[in-house]
Amino acid sequence: MSDGLTDGRKFRLLNIIDDFNRESLAIEVDTSLPSLRVIRTLENMVERRGKPANIRCDNGPEFISHRLQQWCEDRHISLQYIQPGAPTQNAYIERNNGSLRRELLDAYMFKSLKEVRIMTREWQDDYNNERPHRSLKNLPPLVYHQRWLNNELEAKPIDPALSTSSSGEPSSSQTKKIVDKVFEKTESNFNQESLLLNSPN
Repeated sequence: MSDGLTDGRKFRLLNIIDDFNRESLAIEVDTSLPSLRVIRTLENMVERRGKPANIRCDNGPEFISHRLQQWCEDRHISLQYIQPGAPTQNAYIERNNGSLRRELLDAYMFKSLKEVRIMTREWQDDYNNERPHRSLKNLPPLVYHQRWLNNELEAKPIDPALSTSSSGEPSSSQTKKIVDKVFEKTESNFNQESLLLNSPN
């Protein structure tokens, strides 16, 4: 995704989710996100969560690079590209992108990349821990995953073709509550977190 700061500088966002429980695994923010940065983000994710069997993505230049293809091949990860002009083949991330666009990027004017990073972390925390999904038995992603690990529910097969109709997109009133919650949490934590980020140690 891409957006701009109030001074006119453009920035990009790399969003990665888990198809199984729709969990937002990463929101990487910078002025440029080339293939080496994508690989670095994936390396950090594999270290935290383990190696995925498959990665599905669109045909952006950072994804079709030989470096990323080689990285996946070396780790025996299947790299699956959607067909050009067919975003519904990657419907879960498209829904995630739409929610992030509507609830955060279109709702605020950002002065710095630091501000974008702080607010996307707040949004990601709310999305993973608080946001119920109809397709996940009205549970937030992390709660659904934990209950599945505890054998408290049966995992539903992933079917991208059905995701848009059963994803449980929040209503406009729910969206406003989500935006207000993110802003409220960010406003209360911003000064403290800014001090930590600027600390020489």
